[in-house]
Amino acid sequence: MDSATAKVAIVTGAGSGIGRAVSLALLADGWSVALAGRRIERLEETRALAGDAAGRALAHAADVADPEAVTGLFDTAKARFGRLDLLFNNAGTGAPPVPLEELSFDHWKRVVDINLTGAFLCTQAAFRLMKDQDPKGGRIINNGSISAHVPRPRSVAYTATKHAITGLTRSTSLDGRAYGIACGQIDIGNAATEMTQRMSGGVMQADGSIAAEPTMDVAAVAEAVRYMAGLPLDANVQFMTVMATDMPFIGRG
Repeated sequence: MDSATAKVAIVTGAGSGIGRAVSLALLADGWSVALAGRRIERLEETRALAGDAAGRALAHAADVADPEAVTGLFDTAKARFGRLDLLFNNAGTGAPPVPLEELSFDHWKRVVDINLTGAFLCTQAAFRLMKDQDPKGGRIINNGSISAHVPRPRSVAYTATKHAITGLTRSTSLDGRAYGIACGQIDIGNAATEMTQRMSGGVMQADGSIAAEPTMDVAAVAEAVRYMAGLPLDANVQFMTVMATDMPFIGRG
């Protein structure tokens, strides 16, 4: 993919973990990428890691839970790159692992605002660009999580939002058909990132016991997203699960 034919992506949560790995993989494939996240210094770190491809990366600080910040992100990306071919809705957060009845409203609301409302706001902004550009259309990939299928103990806010992402994915797929907008979801289990470091020390299981869980290289997730992103728009991976082979998922639900 040369500069004349480079496709354009926006990746949210691009300052670390899965978002960083996916951003670097897309840049290595020749994409131009708007790196979005709350901390500009982390986004600049991602950009620097792209090496020779850094010139095709735009670091833009934005809180996806803020409608004005989302508008600013998409306006800036359009001004810089001219169009949008891919949105990877990846930004997410969790709440403290406390009993359901003890979860504070503020923690609940912050998880919903980032994981669900943020993904909706970015999807809405992407629709507006993809419908009107020439050629029209594009692809949206939502980061669902294994928790879109089955919960972990004490994860009501995170699990509820990830189940809701599945509904967002399906509605986006349906509403996008008329405009050449494809939407799919990747459900990830135990990729080795900053968020999963605690798993090696043991996390609560459904029976209340504490057990260490296997993880997988985050590069496997980046490879999966690269595949989904690289498909022609007349083909779509609707749902994909990529997970550490030995993690306790199959059998826990």
